[in-house]
Amino acid sequence: MDRPRPFPTVAIIGLGTMGTGIAEVVARAGHEVIGIEIDDAAAQRAVAALEASTARAVQRERITESERGDILARFRTFPDLQAAADADLVIEVVTENFEIKREVLTALDAIVKPGAVLATGTNALSVTGLASHTSRPDRVLGLHFFAPAPVMKLVEVVSTVLTSPETTGAVTDLVRSFGKEPVAVGDRPGFIADGLLFGYLNQAAAMYEARYATREDIDAAMRLGCGLPMGPLALLDLIGIDTAQTVLEAMYEASRDRLHAPAPVLKQLTAAGLKGRKAGRGFYTYEAPGSATVVADAETPADAAGAGGGRPVRSVGVAGSGTMATGIAEVFAKAGYEVVLAARGQEKADKAVAALARSLDRSVAKGRLSQEQRDAAVARVTAAGSLDAFADVDLAVEAVAEDLPVKQQLFATLDKVCKPGAVLATTTSSLPVVAVATATTRPRDVVGMHFFNPAPAMKLVEVVRTVLTAEDVRATVQEVCGRIRKHPVDCGDRAGFIVNALLFPYLNNAVKMVQEHYATVEDIDSAMKLGGGYPMGPFELLDVVGLDVSLAIEQVLHKEFRDPGLAPAPLLEHLVSAGCLGRKTGRGFREYARR
Repeated sequence: MDRPRPFPTVAIIGLGTMGTGIAEVVARAGHEVIGIEIDDAAAQRAVAALEASTARAVQRERITESERGDILARFRTFPDLQAAADADLVIEVVTENFEIKREVLTALDAIVKPGAVLATGTNALSVTGLASHTSRPDRVLGLHFFAPAPVMKLVEVVSTVLTSPETTGAVTDLVRSFGKEPVAVGDRPGFIADGLLFGYLNQAAAMYEARYATREDIDAAMRLGCGLPMGPLALLDLIGIDTAQTVLEAMYEASRDRLHAPAPVLKQLTAAGLKGRKAGRGFYTYEAPGSATVVADAETPADAAGAGGGRPVRSVGVAGSGTMATGIAEVFAKAGYEVVLAARGQEKADKAVAALARSLDRSVAKGRLSQEQRDAAVARVTAAGSLDAFADVDLAVEAVAEDLPVKQQLFATLDKVCKPGAVLATTTSSLPVVAVATATTRPRDVVGMHFFNPAPAMKLVEVVRTVLTAEDVRATVQEVCGRIRKHPVDCGDRAGFIVNALLFPYLNNAVKMVQEHYATVEDIDSAMKLGGGYPMGPFELLDVVGLDVSLAIEQVLHKEFRDPGLAPAPLLEHLVSAGCLGRKTGRGFREYARR
């Protein structure tokens, strides 16, 4: 079979938001675009959207007025499929429903010329199943753009066992000519990006439904703790809750993984017509249908932290001498607290304070602090070789090894040393806070205060209450977070809290994709950065965190929730057993230059 010629004329079936965006991409690349939309109002909106987008491009000097005229002239709209008869490539972007897409593709099969390629824009349905209803399955593939199509760089090119290599190659070249990054994937629900993204979104919806944390705290935790562009519940509203339910149902049918079984709240919201931004209400309420402006509603929780009621905190003790302890001490010192940094021995404590001073020196060099502020912060920190120095602190923060017996022993000591009424906080990221609290005779005074690394830079603190934590203790930590310019999110005492409970199953599923030879490390990282807007791909992040640390967290999550889908991927276990722990050892999912 000869390699298909270029595609001078492209037909787009369905001119909703995605179809209009794809039409703009194709027209800008110099192709004639046939837009087919049975709804005249939708067709008019598509033309208006292209006019507005190209006008902005002229205003920003990205294109000339003449180029804008050429783009608009290349885009024509029609009300029926017959207009696709002369197209070289047809991309359908109709409703995410198998029967509707099958009907469209079957009709197109009888209309388009013999050499034309048919592409489905599905992100969850079987491309193979759709292709099998045509007379030319070798010329059918999936072409999954990401919204907004003119902006997002990723396009997943989905080949089936029936698609000819020539068809895949020609379409891949075309996508590259658009200035996009094509990633070749096989036919399975969700492909790469959505296959990883929607499981994470589903877990966030279930977390909210269980009243484990508020919608605002879940979204803030993932934005501030992971650097994501949007929180998961806000993203579900943007995608469309009905769309998310459809994608998850398809993924669950294929995998039978409980992580993909749609959370009941998604079905409930869809049934109630609360489908997200497009409806004006989903997890949040919006100013109007289609608006991005969130407005208050009756479900917005009262801000308990704003009510006050916490205990006074003037001095803080930080136990530990590692990077996290030093960073936390720096945060408190810069905020004006008197800080005692205690380690196992005076020499270790002195070294930790010296490291803190060097960190502040770097802040001065970068213009973030004045010399006077730096000197004042260092002067507020006292190095101590024993926890006895915590006798008068109002808040004691533990930041030692992530080992339960070690933490329990330390808290038993704090119980004896600290004055009555002092708040005792653990920075654990995965251990049960209540198990630490019960090592003391005052578990009501114990709370989780999970900082993220590096503590001076990361804005998030997860405030973890146990069933025994006193309300004024939780309020105290909330108030302290405000003073040290951190964003506190409330959550209960269960494995992973908010961030790790949502992050690590996503990372584990990425490892499973590589283990199953579905995609490469490089393609998965590219897909999540270019298609999901993530600051790092999952394997980049795993190598930074450390594969041993990641495995330990995944084991804790699996043990806590007893969900087979949370069992650590064997590939991750094998790499850890081989000593390939990521950047710190020079090899993880990638190899790194030794320093």
